[in-house]
Amino acid sequence: MPTPDFILDLRAAIGTAPLWLSGVTAVVLRDDEVLLIRRSDNGMLAPVSGILEPGEEPAVGAIREVYEEAGIVAEVESLAWVHVMDPVVYGNGDRAQYLDLVFRCRYVSGEPQPLDGEATEVMWRRLDDMDDLESDDHRERIRVAALREPATRFER
Repeated sequence: MPTPDFILDLRAAIGTAPLWLSGVTAVVLRDDEVLLIRRSDNGMLAPVSGILEPGEEPAVGAIREVYEEAGIVAEVESLAWVHVMDPVVYGNGDRAQYLDLVFRCRYVSGEPQPLDGEATEVMWRRLDDMDDLESDDHRERIRVAALREPATRFER
């Protein structure tokens, strides 16, 4: 997946030192289905996610990512989960850790299709058919968002 320009600029200054980044996951629900993408970088299924641009409102960034990656218009219903992901070391040695904001989103319109090259396939999948997702963490993001709990989940 393409690295945002602001991260490339930071990397030019700090090399592979750890970066603390804000990310969003948009769990788009339509009845008993969730929107998934097949990632072009590793071929795995996952909900739509991405890195926020500097100064970007998180809910706006989540909806932007859904449209850019999947061609779907969605609406944020609530913030479902705030959590810190495990540190990541990329193949080139870059290190990062993400604060991930998981939004429960409602489908508005559009036909799922890969638009920006970050996905090779976009689909609706039943909520009870998540066995082949990229990770347990992605399954948990979907599960927490689908619960429709009135309060945001925070780790303690």
